[in-house]
Amino acid sequence: MKIYRKIIQTPLGEMIACAVDEGICLLEFTDRKNIQKQLTSLSKSLSSEIVEKDHQHFNALEKKLQEYFKGERIRFNVPLFITGTEFQQKVWQLLREIPFGEMRTYKQQSEFLGNPKAIRAVGTANGINKIAILIPCHRVIGSNGELVGYAGGIWRKQKLLELEKAILF
Repeated sequence: MKIYRKIIQTPLGEMIACAVDEGICLLEFTDRKNIQKQLTSLSKSLSSEIVEKDHQHFNALEKKLQEYFKGERIRFNVPLFITGTEFQQKVWQLLREIPFGEMRTYKQQSEFLGNPKAIRAVGTANGINKIAILIPCHRVIGSNGELVGYAGGIWRKQKLLELEKAILF
């Protein structure tokens, strides 16, 4: 298995996309905290090297991201290949169920998982989500309503939430 990598331009900055034949396995802003750690982790988990090369999934991803940033798309149907523990996979699936333009707190997310005391574990899983925007960890906020915990930068979290609200109203 090879992991293919491409840089994608967005209105909020450059993103790195990685794909395998099964789907997109990473989408992150290039200036994200610990981006190199994310890439190393992905490479190790799939026992594969990452190569700079085009892949069929990148065309669909770029098109759908462009539509999203233009306010023309609220759902992504790009195939994903997600790697993580069983708990992380549950957290990331729950993120995908947050309705477009809505927000939930880390506490609400842990309650939806059936473990109200797992707030920190939910936050940690959110923080290592490798597929920004498509797995919308930007929709999770602190219990006090503050925008917290977005590795791509709080300013981007704010912009993504504003974009989604504008599309809905």
